[in-house]
Amino acid sequence: MEIEKKLKVMNLELPVAGTPPPGRAGAVKVGNILFVGGHTPGAAYRGKLGVNITVEQGYDAAREACLNCLADVKAVLGDLDKVKRVAKLLCMVNSAPDFGQQPQVANGATDLLSELYGEAGSHARSAVGLAALPNGACIEIEMIMEVED
Repeated sequence: MEIEKKLKVMNLELPVAGTPPPGRAGAVKVGNILFVGGHTPGAAYRGKLGVNITVEQGYDAAREACLNCLADVKAVLGDLDKVKRVAKLLCMVNSAPDFGQQPQVANGATDLLSELYGEAGSHARSAVGLAALPNGACIEIEMIMEVED
């Protein structure tokens, strides 16, 4: 439970994993790979980067979306310490056409994973701008992780 202790020290709380709609799962384990579906932050982070959401707000939204991802990781694995490596992050940023700071927004998730997992949190990443996201979310994040068998 070291990762959850780190979260407490950071004054962060892991949310309870939500119930996905029928036919979907928040995360799926295949062998020692965990695929975590797209997660968005809460309603406080609805909007578009470069219009009504700042880079700083987007950074915070990415951290919150990442915590939501980790809630499903815990739901599947039972313990966040079973993550051996964060392999890949896809950060989809709801952006104005001329907004180009998607990587700075995605750093909210990257920095959180690095703080929690150290070198094992270092990952490949894509940060892309999209015209819209579900429910007006400013960011959606999905992950691929190596986990204990």
